[in-house]
Amino acid sequence: MYAIVEIKGQQFKAEEGKYLYVHHLGDEVKQGEAICFDKVLLVDADGNVTVGAPTVEGAKVTCEVIEPLVKGDKVIVFKKKRRKGYRRKNGHRQQFSKVMVKSVVNA
Repeated sequence: MYAIVEIKGQQFKAEEGKYLYVHHLGDEVKQGEAICFDKVLLVDADGNVTVGAPTVEGAKVTCEVIEPLVKGDKVIVFKKKRRKGYRRKNGHRQQFSKVMVKSVVNA
């Protein structure tokens, strides 16, 4: 059984026991805390697919926060204009939260 759930503007495939790296959930969540997402767009229960319009009524995904702050890989942004002496180097590391899907409930 799996569900397509929208978390912080992104869609994820949530299966029980799997880990998800979602956009940083903020400083209010703590490690080990249970959070519930109710914006479920699709639920597949052993081949029986339920598609929401726009969401599936009564369906929810319960997750446990494993790590509230995980930093992603560093991305280097380098800008240059040739023959002008213009060079800019900038780095960026995206912040994520690591959650584990505990249960997928279909209404």
